[in-house]
Amino acid sequence: MSAKIVSSELILASSSPRRRELLTSLEVPFRVCPAQVQEIPLPHEAPRDFAVRAAEDKALTVGDTYPQAVVIGADTIVAIDEEILGKPRDKQDARRMLELLAGREHAVITGYAIVKVAEGKKTSGFTETRVKISPLAEREITWYINTGEPFDKAGGYAIQGKGAFMVEWIAGSYTNVVGLPLYEVVRLLKEMGVTDIV
Repeated sequence: MSAKIVSSELILASSSPRRRELLTSLEVPFRVCPAQVQEIPLPHEAPRDFAVRAAEDKALTVGDTYPQAVVIGADTIVAIDEEILGKPRDKQDARRMLELLAGREHAVITGYAIVKVAEGKKTSGFTETRVKISPLAEREITWYINTGEPFDKAGGYAIQGKGAFMVEWIAGSYTNVVGLPLYEVVRLLKEMGVTDIV
């Protein structure tokens, strides 16, 4: 599959290498301009609402600087029992997250937003995938933490990396778990007349 830009420059408002790789796989010309925004949930804010708000904040922050461009913002979170699990602060925090997820289902939610500020266009939404983590022995958790992989990943694991060994099953979009739900994003880009998949 290949794609081309029909109109407008396309910007990804994220420094995530995983989102960059996913968008690159579509062969859509774009550039990266990370948004400098704080990703802090509000008191009593539902995980889905937070993910969408964070994505909109990223897209609009970059869109205000480049109003003629179409800007994609995204934010991926892991949620269990309505608790949002961000990126682990340290080894102890990573262990807490992995012990919480082990043997249970959780939700991976990516909020996404696409804006073109000059034309007042904004569309946003979220995709949710259910993921089951297998029961984990203490030695497995210790080994995984020592790989260093958990520390820049929401929820403390990477389904596309070494963390795949612990994923028993998923229900929903795989690319959403990686960080960018391609089906939804491409559909919205086509609706906005930005790209044409051929």
